[in-house]
Amino acid sequence: MTVALVIVSHSAQLAAGLVELASQMAKDVELRAAGGTDDGRIGTSFDKVNDAVTELRASGHDVAVLTDLGSATMTVESVLDLLDSDEAAHVRFADGPLVEGAVAAAVTAQVGGDLDAVVGAARARELFT
Repeated sequence: MTVALVIVSHSAQLAAGLVELASQMAKDVELRAAGGTDDGRIGTSFDKVNDAVTELRASGHDVAVLTDLGSATMTVESVLDLLDSDEAAHVRFADGPLVEGAVAAAVTAQVGGDLDAVVGAARARELFT
């Protein structure tokens, strides 16, 4: 099973830009941006996050989710709380630096890392210091 990433940001542009950046180094990894509110404002959307996770899981991927700020994390936690136990085993929040974490996670997924390895790469703050 391959690992895909969902990038959750308060800014739709930031999420899309990070997907663009990470995909340059991990061309075979599925990445989804879930940024901004449903009506295009700054903020986060439960539905955008849930839809991205649901789509990637339906395609057979494990999913690592990365966020930019605290309320985005709360949104992701709400999505994860509603997953049944079977699905929850395949979706994880990767708490780490957003830009560096997303790039490290994408590269790790590109070389075949499993969900534990991808989440670990996203959390490894010292990779880029």
